[in-house]
Amino acid sequence: MRSAPTRAERQARTRGDLIDAAERLFTAQGFHATSLDAVAAEAGFTKGAVYSNFTSKEDLFFAVYERRVDSRVAEIEGILREAPTLREGVERTIPGNRGRPETDDGWMAVFFEFWAHVLRHPELRERFVIQHRRVIDLLAAALVESGQALPDDPTKLATARYAMQLGLQLERLTQPDLVDERLGLRAGRLMDEGGLDGLSDQAPAGRGARGSTKQGAGRA
Repeated sequence: MRSAPTRAERQARTRGDLIDAAERLFTAQGFHATSLDAVAAEAGFTKGAVYSNFTSKEDLFFAVYERRVDSRVAEIEGILREAPTLREGVERTIPGNRGRPETDDGWMAVFFEFWAHVLRHPELRERFVIQHRRVIDLLAAALVESGQALPDDPTKLATARYAMQLGLQLERLTQPDLVDERLGLRAGRLMDEGGLDGLSDQAPAGRGARGSTKQGAGRA
């Protein structure tokens, strides 16, 4: 016979339900338009339950963001581990490429909204950067582990490539007819041909890249 959930299990379940509810509302309505009262109601709790788990609406958003980054990092690790070359692995991470679904527009909209909010609240920047850098550092580690010659610091190169794809996703929100699902792939190949980081067709993927502390990684 299964025993009743412990207090810790109930708390974890409540926290998870609140994060689920917050993600739904943030994605649908935006960060500023979503109140903690609305999140509590969506999850079926009182506002007190929110404040017993999170210090502020920003703290709640970070919980959503951190969970999404956890999922994204695990996804990229799997892609790089299975890809025959680093270039193919990186290309497989691009939204819309090789059957990967397009980024959720609602999440991208609230992500950029929160990014702008962070710029006006310096006390939030370090926590934001820690999460934002996790994917960048993973890509940087893969560059290092590929063993290919790099023209610049691997973290700078990974940041440039990541920023280009993120910028295209931002443009797609308002210009979907211009930024089609294959533009990210074509732009990445132009970067290779231009020699920015020159991902080789032969360089092996960074199969062991898991938040490596090698050069250019793990410095969030």
